[in-house]
Amino acid sequence: MMRALKWLERHLEELICCTCLVVIAISVFSQVVARYVFEIALHWTEEVAAVSMVWAVYMGASLCVRERFHIRIIIAVQSLPGRFGKYTIFIADMFWAFFCMFMIKVSWDYLGVMWKFPTISPSLGINQFYPQTILIIGYSLMLIRLFQSYLHWYRNGSQGLPGMLEEQWETTPTPASSEQNP
Repeated sequence: MMRALKWLERHLEELICCTCLVVIAISVFSQVVARYVFEIALHWTEEVAAVSMVWAVYMGASLCVRERFHIRIIIAVQSLPGRFGKYTIFIADMFWAFFCMFMIKVSWDYLGVMWKFPTISPSLGINQFYPQTILIIGYSLMLIRLFQSYLHWYRNGSQGLPGMLEEQWETTPTPASSEQNP
C-alpha cells in the first residue's frame, strides 16, 4: 500500500497529463471519423477535449514545479555569488507561493459562486463546477510541490540553489577535493 502511494505521489501529474492527452486524441479522432466517414457531428468531443486540455495544462504546470522545469533564467542566477543566488531563488519562489495562495483563494470564491449558481455545460450536460475544480487542485498541487522541493533541498544539506536538480548546480571539483577522492 505504501509503495503504491509513493508511486502515485511521484507520478500523479504524469498520470493525469497522459490520461488527458489520450482523451484529447480520442475525442478529436472520433470527431474526424464521425464527420468524414459517417457525415455526422459529435457535439461532445469539443467540450471533452477542451476540459481535458485545461486539466493537462494545470497538471503539467504542477509537474514542472515538481521537476523544477518552470521558466527561470538559471544561467543568470548561477552566475551570481552563492548566497545571493540562493536568496534570489528563495524570494522568487516566495512570491510564487503567495501567488498560488492568492489564486487558491480566488478560485475558492469562484467555485463558491459556481456552486451557488450552477451552470450546465451545453454538450455534456454536467455542472461546470466539477471541471473547474482544476483551479484549486492545480494551484494547490503547485504549492505543495514547491514546498516539497524545498523540503528535499533542506534534507539534502541545503547545498546549491534551492530546489534545483543536483546536476544543474554541481560545480567542478576543486583541486583539494579531487585529491581526497582518488
